[in-house]
Amino acid sequence: MIIIAGLGNPGAKYQGNRHNIGFMAADAIADRWRFGPERAKFQSVIREGEVETAAGPVKVLLMKPQTYMNESGRAVGEAARFYKVPPANVIVFHDEIDLAPGRFRMKTGGGAAGQNGIRSMISQLGADFRRGRMGVGHPGEPSLVHGYVLADFHKAEQPWLDALLNACADALPFALAGDDERYQGEVMRLAPAPKYSPRQAARGE
Repeated sequence: MIIIAGLGNPGAKYQGNRHNIGFMAADAIADRWRFGPERAKFQSVIREGEVETAAGPVKVLLMKPQTYMNESGRAVGEAARFYKVPPANVIVFHDEIDLAPGRFRMKTGGGAAGQNGIRSMISQLGADFRRGRMGVGHPGEPSLVHGYVLADFHKAEQPWLDALLNACADALPFALAGDDERYQGEVMRLAPAPKYSPRQAARGE
């Protein structure tokens, strides 16, 4: 079994926030692979399903922790311990301000780089889980980061956002087969990141 966790904050207030791109990725994956209905378990909204890979079907537990971003690890850690899933079989999708909008990187291990959801995950699982880092860009000043990630995506960002979410879902069999490099490459092939100017982002263009 693979656990896929999308990070975000629960509730309509946060639904369209940049910080909730992990929730959006989880929804795109569940829809693309026709996972079962949503239900509550492990302090999360979960959906279960199977994804066909070159090596055969892989069972997936998809999680959207309802603990709020900063406590995401409590929910995912509970599920991982219950199913005895090692960190190498946990994939976490989250927003990444150090990547330009629409960029995507897979990474295993390392620190939290200021991302509190990832910090919580490390505290529960150790560092050796896999991260799908989804670029949302940086507002330019550290003091602006909090408001930036808790603001909704601009309408002009929707085309690259939709493309990235769909690509993460369509290319998923590569990640489930353990080939993160191929997965990253395929996501970027399907959804090339737009040319990006921080000044445009600040103006909401």
